[in-house]
Amino acid sequence: MPAALDPGLDALLAGYRGYLRLFAGSRLAPALSRPRPVRRTGFETELVVDRREEIADGVVALTLARPDGAALPEWTPGAHVDVVLPSGAQRQYSLCGDTADPARWRIAVRRVDGSGGSHEVHADVHAGTRLTVRGPRNAFPMATETGYLFVAGGIGITPLLPMVARADALGADWRLVQLGRDTASTPFTGELARHDERVVLRTDAGHGGPPTAAEVLELGTAGRPVPPAVYLCGPPALADAVRTELAATAPATRFHSERFSAPPVRGGRPFRAELARTGRTVEVAADESLLTALRRELPGIAYSCRQGFCGTCRVGVLDGGVDHRDTLLTPAERDEEMLVCLSRARDASLVLDL
Repeated sequence: MPAALDPGLDALLAGYRGYLRLFAGSRLAPALSRPRPVRRTGFETELVVDRREEIADGVVALTLARPDGAALPEWTPGAHVDVVLPSGAQRQYSLCGDTADPARWRIAVRRVDGSGGSHEVHADVHAGTRLTVRGPRNAFPMATETGYLFVAGGIGITPLLPMVARADALGADWRLVQLGRDTASTPFTGELARHDERVVLRTDAGHGGPPTAAEVLELGTAGRPVPPAVYLCGPPALADAVRTELAATAPATRFHSERFSAPPVRGGRPFRAELARTGRTVEVAADESLLTALRRELPGIAYSCRQGFCGTCRVGVLDGGVDHRDTLLTPAERDEEMLVCLSRARDASLVLDL
């Protein structure tokens, strides 16, 4: 338990917090507060949707190109781009086209209930729509190995498609286990059909529910040893289960995963976030992210990756200690800012520049 503060010091701190709230909500704040722009690196341009295609129930693929047909930057399997939607919302999508095609990029988007970004893509983005795109960046790179097992959960096939093509081109031994709710909603099955027995499609509808991690590995190995590397993209529960199963049965295998949803909160405690500019207070539960709680009060708050590496959700901290859980911010930046998708209050409350 922390030591009790001197009554005079406690009153001084309370007054300081009140001053911060008053100042941040005043007309002077925008003029005197230092702006905190999201850092942008690398390529950024306006691309046009060259083609839109529904590739499965609830999934559309968008082919992007420069309006003048000029070459796009090179990219490697596992790369993603930031896409600014017509509303201004920013989302990240894996590139799932041909790395050898210099003129076109492809992304695929599943419509998800409660996801404004995916609904906007499905409703408002069509052939001819122009989108600002940043990237590519790669937080899920593919290493050169003699053998691979790829595991895709639903739309998690997108970063793995170029990896499959790369493994095939290298002549490596590989297999893909593709998981989905049912065949109609599982994307790219037709494109993968040419690989025959190397691709195993397993649906919940056809087997009475989702598979166990042991079943996934059995499907992917067909009785042979687990290959040197396993690459998985899918729900967090699937990734955690396969990681645990590999640690117990094939500890020498290198496991690589990418989540397409926010990681679960671990070791969280409830706290309160005071929003200085608006005067609102947000209660953050132990098992939810600060971003999730903030979106209840500020639905338009900027965010993208929800995993702490893009920097879109950085917010100024006016008062309170921060439990920083990202690897993006520098020590100097951590003195003044936090990424609300991952980081939390170190104590009972924070005052944010919102």
